[in-house]
Amino acid sequence: MPRLHVNIDHVATLRQARRSQEPDPVTAAAICELAGADGITVHLREDRRHIQDRDVHILRKTVKTLLNLEMALTPEILEIALDVSPDQVCIVPEKRQELTTEGGLDVAGHSASLDDAIPRFKGAGIEVSLFVDPMPEPIELAAQLGADFVEIHTGSYANAPTGRARSAELDRLKTSAHYAESLGLRVNAGHGLDYRNILPVVQIPQVEELNIGYSILCRSIYVGLDQAVREMQDRILAAAPPEAEESPAVAQKKKGSRA
Repeated sequence: MPRLHVNIDHVATLRQARRSQEPDPVTAAAICELAGADGITVHLREDRRHIQDRDVHILRKTVKTLLNLEMALTPEILEIALDVSPDQVCIVPEKRQELTTEGGLDVAGHSASLDDAIPRFKGAGIEVSLFVDPMPEPIELAAQLGADFVEIHTGSYANAPTGRARSAELDRLKTSAHYAESLGLRVNAGHGLDYRNILPVVQIPQVEELNIGYSILCRSIYVGLDQAVREMQDRILAAAPPEAEESPAVAQKKKGSRA
């Protein structure tokens, strides 16, 4: 069954709207973990529009599950990430004017920087994921550069109208996940996933981690953060295929993690 990593960026978005101390993403992370989240994801952006340096430093000390830091590959953020030492970094594209990450990383265009940064992270014991579109070229390059994971961008799937268009996007996700596994990469997925569209993605056997934030935090306005996380975990559990149907590589990774 894929693990649920809750992205708490928009708790900080609300805090920064008033430049206040509340709501505190550190407290939100603790609530998510108590509700059953398998990991916490935050994106430290260059413009610090939501998550702040203070947040990632405190989260590193308080998160009990797994801390995943999303980041653009800039010298400043690279050094902060190495200092904080999260369990995992996910390298993403970033534009100042965007509302949220709009697409996958241009792996070819950043290959020189990635070729320098990936060994530094791995040498520090930090797993490396690249956020990529469901296409063969960036996945192949991610493997060549030595990434541990690719996180497949599910935005086109989430935004597609139901029916044939969404089915086609789902097929792209499945094909990309299978291709990534064949190259020795582990597979995560995220962007735009919610309580209605999550089920088919859970059933992709190669997917190990799901990064979901906005829909959970929207739901939490009505039912509370604890309940919103539990409801998402229930959806994942209900849709997860039997362990026997998992990809052999994923099953072996899980077996190793339990040893």
